[in-house]
Amino acid sequence: MPEPPAGGAAVRSARRRAGVTLRRLARDIGVSVGTMSAIENDKVRLTVERLQQIARCLDVPVNRLLEPPVVAEDGATRPLAAHPGEWRIFDELDLDPVLSSAIEVFSETGYHGATMRVIATGADISVPGLYHHYPSKQHLLVALLEIALHDLEWRVVAAGKDVDDPVDHFVLTVEALALYHAERAELASLALTEIRSVEEPNRERLTAVQRRVREALEEAATTAVRLGRFTAPDVRTTTRAISTMCLTLPYWFPESREAAELGPARLARHYAGLALAMMRPVAAAQPAPPVQENRTH
Repeated sequence: MPEPPAGGAAVRSARRRAGVTLRRLARDIGVSVGTMSAIENDKVRLTVERLQQIARCLDVPVNRLLEPPVVAEDGATRPLAAHPGEWRIFDELDLDPVLSSAIEVFSETGYHGATMRVIATGADISVPGLYHHYPSKQHLLVALLEIALHDLEWRVVAAGKDVDDPVDHFVLTVEALALYHAERAELASLALTEIRSVEEPNRERLTAVQRRVREALEEAATTAVRLGRFTAPDVRTTTRAISTMCLTLPYWFPESREAAELGPARLARHYAGLALAMMRPVAAAQPAPPVQENRTH
């Protein structure tokens, strides 16, 4: 039987809408969490039988899982649109034990200081067993950064699609960027600091995702400027400053008592407000005061 087109992004979106975790879906269809993650990231091609299994577990029509990916003129695959507000929901990532251990070890020692033996110990797996699933430390890093960056990209794109107003589009894009870096601080920090350790051709592919995220923010700001809603004189420099502001959240947010009390959602909205002020929005026109009639008595 011929295989259907890849629908990993559609599977992920349907799973999230159904409120099902990655681990639960993996268990229900009889695969590992790592395999389920690979399916959602189009690393494992879906068979008709597997799609039917997933559709039954999520209680959705099979054709909903066959939505084609959005491909731009440059050949890059874009995330599928999510339901409104879905980008604000942060499910537990349900990484397999090896990837969970790798995050901890990479965060503590850095990529170059990490060893496969220490990662295997943290995952409670033998070193040969680890190499069976991940042939090298580089494979582990690439797998983690793919999860991190694609999770970031679809959220930023989806946030901007929730509204039509260009100012609101910009504000929600910033909110999504800040919220991700607060909610996924450990993984976001890893992506920011260790992408330089990724070898080609994977580095170019992953940095292209980072570039698309920056461009999404710049495009939202540029559109608002073009329509006369913002007056910032240098859009690129201003949006770069806003991006940097959001990207630094993983370095201080987890350790800040004040930020913890505020919470990721309120902090992200606060950052969006700061970004809005930096773009110098045009004040809404105020209605003229009523004319007072002079009457003589």
